[in-house]
Amino acid sequence: MINAPLPSTTTSQGAPLPLPQSLLYSIFARIGGAGLDTDSFEALRASYRGGFLGRAIAYDNRQTEIPAHFIYSLRWHPVRLISFVDRPYYYGAKKKYLDWIASRHLETGRYDFFHSWSGDCLETLRVAKRRGIPSLIEIPTWHRDRATGKIGQKSPSPTPRSPWQKWKSQLLLDRERFIEEYELADLIVVLSEKAAETFRARDFPEEKLFYLPRGVDVERFKPGPPPPMFRAIFSGALIERKGIHHLLEAWHRLDLKNAELWLVGTVHDEAKPHLQKYWRDNVRTIGFARDPETYLSQGSIYVFPSQWEGSAKTVYEAAACGLPAITTREAGDVIRDGIEGVIVQPGDVDAIAAAIQQFYDHPEMVERMGQAARERVVQNFTWDHYRTRLLHAYGTTIKRADRSSAP
Repeated sequence: MINAPLPSTTTSQGAPLPLPQSLLYSIFARIGGAGLDTDSFEALRASYRGGFLGRAIAYDNRQTEIPAHFIYSLRWHPVRLISFVDRPYYYGAKKKYLDWIASRHLETGRYDFFHSWSGDCLETLRVAKRRGIPSLIEIPTWHRDRATGKIGQKSPSPTPRSPWQKWKSQLLLDRERFIEEYELADLIVVLSEKAAETFRARDFPEEKLFYLPRGVDVERFKPGPPPPMFRAIFSGALIERKGIHHLLEAWHRLDLKNAELWLVGTVHDEAKPHLQKYWRDNVRTIGFARDPETYLSQGSIYVFPSQWEGSAKTVYEAAACGLPAITTREAGDVIRDGIEGVIVQPGDVDAIAAAIQQFYDHPEMVERMGQAARERVVQNFTWDHYRTRLLHAYGTTIKRADRSSAP
């Protein structure tokens, strides 16, 4: 999986892979924008350009290439009336509403394929299974049990005592919802080898897994001129899950001269004590940026010691900007140890510090690995590569569904 070869568009017998005639797509995001909104847009581009997009259901539409009549927008959804409840309950309610709308669409019989995301689609997958409609779901991170750290256990929750508490508890997405989705879908899309391993560890059938790494716009994200000093960049939400506290501690230990650390992303409350504890005058907090390429193109190296992801989009973006990376296997498969960067274990502050020091001391290594990183994404991880792989995933799903339904 790690070399990410482009799959063939034909079967082993040389016949073209089958494709849907009318796709129903649903996602708890917007179509067009940043992050997952970009993923949704690029996925729909594949079906729209292929002539088989039926309808996409999402929480808004922020693009103009795909005609609006293909997008069923839930922007003015009724769940807004309970937006005052805590975020897990509100998000759970929004996901279940999306699922309810999608299931009603699939019941019409106008679609012959369903594509959605884990946690967003249980009722719709039940409809797909009942009607014999092939289905594919994407896993944004890892297997639910591995991501929560509660392997094989149901997440504990307090027994609701009042009618209000009972009502709220029904809004949450429990573990069993995710596990049933895994069982119902014909194909599970994983974003990295590490994510696939979390499924294999639970004896999940290999033939039901499909590797689909993300893409990046290599015209938008591209190398800039060398910075005037050594500059390390972190891009992403400043939260502990992404290892920001480990990076700050490593940077504080080094006390490098003529060097800067730029932190590009929203500063969450959990990061503030670490920023205060490990602050140095050469640390700069940028905050959320709609143009991360502006900052990435001014860096020397990229540091992203995440503890778990699906496949972090910021790693693709930094590599496209020609930055060698210090990252983890948990962040995805873009970076190979010793080629495009340095792979460290999550939480290993010593290793993070040693890798930063090594790049600081060896600018020739920065240049060599940075060039390799740019070549890596151009040759393997553009959005064209992504859409080709996605079409192959659709064909694989249809063939798998046909085999499972054969007498």
